[in-house]
Amino acid sequence: MTIGVSIALIIIGAILAYAVNFSISGLDIEVVGWILMAGGIAGLIIGLFWMASARRRAAPPARGTALRETYYDETPPAYGDRPPRRTY
Repeated sequence: MTIGVSIALIIIGAILAYAVNFSISGLDIEVVGWILMAGGIAGLIIGLFWMASARRRAAPPARGTALRETYYDETPPAYGDRPPRRTY
């Protein structure tokens, strides 16, 4: 979500900085656009760095753990009988 919001801020900032022609008294729309673009670029860099570091921190599987597998006999059981279980 961080990357998506950062890209959205960059797009909104570019629209405000380059495509909007109206003015509001006491507020420069072009400066607001540049600020939004700068915040979006900073958020994008932080988000990419965060994702890259999170992939490196993935915990390895615990040592000495084994899966427990259960096998069933291939012959069909008689009516009402439960199939025999063999655990290895």
